[in-house]
Amino acid sequence: MSREESEDNTIYKVVVNHEEQYSIWPADRENALGWKDAGKSGTKEDCLAYIKEVWTDMRPLSLRKQMEKAAQNS
Repeated sequence: MSREESEDNTIYKVVVNHEEQYSIWPADRENALGWKDAGKSGTKEDCLAYIKEVWTDMRPLSLRKQMEKAAQNS
């Protein structure tokens, strides 16, 4: 594989869904259904570093809410 083939010059954006799960998406493409911009774009490495920083609880939002509700009722 040549250096050009392994070099990713794509600009990505961070996207988030209704369950507050994060992903990256090419910035020049329309978001997939159910995903919205999270406000960060840049290189793949920049976007993945941002996700690592902000996505500290991997549980889907619905599960977090369910667990909070269960804790309040016990």
